Amino acid sequence: MLTKKEQRLRRARQTRIRIATQGVARLTVNRTNLHIYAAVISGDGAKVLASASTAEAGVRKELGGSGKGGNAAAAQAIGKLIAEKAKAAGVEKVAF
Repeated sequence: MLTKKEQRLRRARQTRIRIATQGVARLTVNRTNLHIYAAVISGDGAKVLASASTAEAGVRKELGGSGKGGNAAAAQAIGKLIAEKAKAAGVEKVAF
């Protein structure tokens, strides 16, 4: 019987395999209490095409200082920023 961690890793691996067979870029999002991180990874998983986070100086200034990087307004700002960066990198479609 698999442990809880092994089951989670197995599901994650299967999802990544399914996304890789589609041949589209993969969007990953990680949220902590302080920051939100987003990255667009190439279809083969070899390199990061675009990334954005609330830890970046420009985003922090837009949100009004520290301590406000993990809320809904920050998520909206990061969503817009990652979309702009992905389009600039030539990515039109991602799998989440």
